[in-house]
Amino acid sequence: MAANKRIILIGTGSVGASYAFSVVNQNICDELVLIDLNEAKVNADVADIQDGLPNFSTNVDVWRGSYSDCKNADIVCICAGVPQKVGQTRLDLINTNIKIAQKITEEVIQSGFDGIFLIASNPVDIISYAVWKYSNFPKKRVIGSGTTLDTARLRYQLSRRLDLAPQDILANVFGEHGDSEFVPWSTVKIAGLNLSDVRERLEISNEELEGIYKRTRDAAYKIIQAKGATYYGIAMALSRISKAILKDEHAVLTTSTLLEGEYGQEDVFAGVPCVIGRRGVLETITPNLTPDELNQFAHSADVLRQNNPLCVSPQKIL
Repeated sequence: MAANKRIILIGTGSVGASYAFSVVNQNICDELVLIDLNEAKVNADVADIQDGLPNFSTNVDVWRGSYSDCKNADIVCICAGVPQKVGQTRLDLINTNIKIAQKITEEVIQSGFDGIFLIASNPVDIISYAVWKYSNFPKKRVIGSGTTLDTARLRYQLSRRLDLAPQDILANVFGEHGDSEFVPWSTVKIAGLNLSDVRERLEISNEELEGIYKRTRDAAYKIIQAKGATYYGIAMALSRISKAILKDEHAVLTTSTLLEGEYGQEDVFAGVPCVIGRRGVLETITPNLTPDELNQFAHSADVLRQNNPLCVSPQKIL
């Protein structure tokens, strides 16, 4: 690891550029290196960020780099790939983005990189699996953004409904970052109290919870339809994960990680609460789920395995 904290960003499209801006604003690293096939675009992004540095209390050194710069990086964040378009699901992007991920991973490994991969390219769970396979890295050093963004969306919606700060709401989205994701409502806590214990007092019906879940699950579709892509929310989620890594926070975030028996699932990357620190995923947190929630998790894991051309394991059905 380098003395300076270095992040390499690969892919400076809408998500990547937003992540770069967020990282600089929050002064998360010492060095931020941008890589993209579109040299004119990446040069412009670097210049644009550099122009703003005097207006921030930050000393981040930003430059356009090459794969050789990955050797001394702490984090390589992959945002490259074909973006989701109107009418597409994230799973529609698999074949193209796996090939892109393979090429990028091989280039990064060739540099001697010994840090942590952070993946945002969709479908993020399957692309994270691909990077893990192609890199031959231990699972703790390949982190997908997973359902970190979905979890933030869920907590924000609940905070608006309950008129509480999102930080006082413990709620997570599990499984695929996609249509099969689900909310284990049995694990939700409001200001330290179980949701089940305060629902009647808060006057929250099953129908209202279902509406909150659907708005969380489908949020990206509405944003993409209106402006073509989602990028601010995921950029902030990536920044949060990066900060947890570089500051060794041991923060619990719902990232995508390789499951090895959690909830009866194996050979699949999926979103679960993970302890994130300097060495990557330090452990997974597995709160008890109800039988129905376990079935939802099994379904989500099956969707990911069945759509992953690199997956060799049989289906795991509880």
